[in-house]
This record gives sequence, C-alpha cells and structure tokens, in this order.
Amino acid sequence: MTDDAFPDDEREAPTVSCERCGREWRLDREVEEIPPGGHAVEQFALDHERHTGHYPDDVSPWTARCERCPAGERFLAERPARRWAETHARHTRHAVRLEPPSGDSEVVSPGDDADRS
Repeated sequence: MTDDAFPDDEREAPTVSCERCGREWRLDREVEEIPPGGHAVEQFALDHERHTGHYPDDVSPWTARCERCPAGERFLAERPARRWAETHARHTRHAVRLEPPSGDSEVVSPGDDADRS
C-alpha cells in the first residue's frame, strides 16, 4: 500500500534509512509538503543522492548512458529512464545503454521506437 492510499489525516509518514550516513529519517514534513501521489520517498531519495552522492538504503536507480557522448541520467523507475533513452537516441542518433537496478542492460538504438504508435 502506498502513502497516497490513506486520507491526509490518516497517512503514516514513511521512514528512510541510510547505513552509509548512519541515519534514519521520518518523512513527516515531506508527506505534508508533497501531495498524495507525489512520491515523497522518491523525492527524498533523489535529494539525498544530490547532496551526498549516494542513495539511501534499498534504493537503486535505473541508469541511461549514451554510448557516444557524455550524456546520461539516473531515474528511480523504468518508464522515465526508457523515455530519456529513447528521446536521446532519437534526437542525437546515438545508442543509449539502459541499465536496470538488477539484471541485464539493453541498448536503445536510434529508431528503436519508430514502430511504436
């Protein structure tokens, strides 16, 4: 069950921990500031990585890296990672390696999305 399955006054704030930092955070403020469905845990994880250079425990990103230029991004879900890879490949004609948090990576080539409607 996600934190947006409860009415605002009944939602319980999630807790995020980071072994590398030796800390744990209760996301009361984030849940209050980010509306239901706003993905408070994901936003916290992205902010944590921006400030520390690593993700909290149990968070592993999808990575899209261009095989030709220095462009690349990390995402917490497949859909935006794939969208970035397909868009970069389409606009630059560069192949992009899409690396899931676990499992085999794949290469998104220019034109791979041509048959999608």
